[in-house]
Amino acid sequence: MLRILCLLAVLGLPALRPASAGETTPPDLEALITPRVVAYLRDLGKADIVRLSVSSQNERYGSLPQAEIDRLDLQWRTEHKSVEKPLIAMTLSRPLSIYFIRLQSDRVGLLTAIFAMDRNGLNVGQSAPTSDFWQGDEAKFTNTFLVGPDAIDMGEVEWIPEWGVWIGQVSLTLTDAEGRSIGAITFDINLGELARRQGLGLM
Repeated sequence: MLRILCLLAVLGLPALRPASAGETTPPDLEALITPRVVAYLRDLGKADIVRLSVSSQNERYGSLPQAEIDRLDLQWRTEHKSVEKPLIAMTLSRPLSIYFIRLQSDRVGLLTAIFAMDRNGLNVGQSAPTSDFWQGDEAKFTNTFLVGPDAIDMGEVEWIPEWGVWIGQVSLTLTDAEGRSIGAITFDINLGELARRQGLGLM
């Protein structure tokens, strides 16, 4: 599963604590991701800055050959181990990445990572560095953008011991104002916080 390298200070996650006995069983992601939650996530993906950023990268790159996609992905993964990180730095400094960081922070622990992909499955913006630049061969992209405008993919549920939380990954197709598919967006969600808000009738 894709690993997101996040900072607790940026995320606003709850205080760390040891897992209780009940936390050994993963939450039911499909039960927690209700139509109301899906609608909430889709609305976040309809923000002008998201649509404009993804559409702009689609125009800039067009339909890239796989060899060029592989070259960019290799550069990204190599930069993870290097002092010099031009591609990673460029992506994280984009307005969309800054917007995602702020969006994540404003949700006070509900969202632990957000990233958007273009029509090629390449990162456009993200709240923290992903392990790779190309997501086009993963279910978060193949089960959303390649399926249609209303598609949704629910990934694995993962226990993060250093945070003391279960994280579930939900991906959706991104569309333009006319409803045409332009890319995909992925949200990593703190499922304990989601369940708490649902219990209060907030989501």
